[in-house]
Amino acid sequence: MKAVGVIVEYNPFHNGHALHLEGAKNASGADVVIAAMSGNFLQRGEPALVSKWTRAKMAMEAGVDLVFELPYQYATQQAEIFAFGGVSLLQSAGCESVCFGSESGNIKAFEYTYEFLNDHEHIFQSKIKQHMQNGVSYPKALSLSFLDLGPADSMIDLSQPNNILGYQYIKAARRLKKPLQMITVQRQSAGYHDDHFASSTIASATSIRSALFSKNKQIAEILNYVPKTTYKLLLQYIEQYGTFHHWEQYWQLLKYRLLSSSPEELKAIYEVEEGIENRLLAHVSDADSFNDFMMRIKTKRYTWTRIQRICLHILTNAKKSEMDVTDKHVPYLRLLGMSEKGRQYLSENKKQITIPIVSKLSAYKGADIALDIRASKLYQMAIPSEKQELYQDFTATPIYQAKEERI
Repeated sequence: MKAVGVIVEYNPFHNGHALHLEGAKNASGADVVIAAMSGNFLQRGEPALVSKWTRAKMAMEAGVDLVFELPYQYATQQAEIFAFGGVSLLQSAGCESVCFGSESGNIKAFEYTYEFLNDHEHIFQSKIKQHMQNGVSYPKALSLSFLDLGPADSMIDLSQPNNILGYQYIKAARRLKKPLQMITVQRQSAGYHDDHFASSTIASATSIRSALFSKNKQIAEILNYVPKTTYKLLLQYIEQYGTFHHWEQYWQLLKYRLLSSSPEELKAIYEVEEGIENRLLAHVSDADSFNDFMMRIKTKRYTWTRIQRICLHILTNAKKSEMDVTDKHVPYLRLLGMSEKGRQYLSENKKQITIPIVSKLSAYKGADIALDIRASKLYQMAIPSEKQELYQDFTATPIYQAKEERI
């Protein structure tokens, strides 16, 4: 059975994601779709709207056959490490190809851009460093450095978020010994960061979350932009747990972690560097909400996303030693869900998959999964205490979904 992989967050799964899956199947000719999906905390350093289990159900309802959790050490990292983790996971799972969405939609342009920047790596990195010394953020420095090199029209625009991720996917694939076919499909209508509905049927996950967290909180507003299965699962989640997850629910926990930590203790946390620990401690007492705290800390050099990731690592006590995964392949495959076709695929390919498949967390003894366990326990703290017993990540087994069971 031929497998195509996708690297996703599905926060939540929407109509644009459905188009991406359709494009991945058509372009690859694959029999099976495998998703490397972020867990309960995401690449921008924020909690997922709903749990990884619910998002795995959304994916399978839309046609994904296997959902593996991208470990915290990769899922909450900057683009290069996030991409390498996702691509290495999909390679370990036996995928022959990886399909990603992009603003460009032209795989040759991605490959040409990679070759060009690889040939000019020294000057490219030098320009990035120069721009950062002038006080701009890394993403902005990356875009400016790219423009400084005077790229040809045939190259991609690295100021666009999905193009940046796509470039990192290409780069990651080139670093792996076993080659993967890389495929891209063009994103439709909505921009990655759009906070409003840009069309009648396609909207970004950002705009969907914005609608769900608006003052009136009318879930019906998103009905045209998500599959009916996603809509139903969101309603079920609210009914079962009483909340969607957001940073404000973790503010008091973060505040406690900061107030009970010394600068030296904070410096051991991943991404806490350049004296940022002093700025965090200087403002935590005066802030009355997470948003207020972020507004006080954010600067041109420290973007919202970077600060948010730092806060997440402080919350989960993610040490530098635990997060050092540069060039390291994902060590295990945490299985969240599978269709009947996915089950058959695993049965046929189990000898070719050389890293452990974790189907029950309590049965896996590897120390490398400790961060995922901590993150899961902290994530459920947003759920009312009387409902936390419903969220049993440690004893949960993969979701199995036969065709006739789809809602």
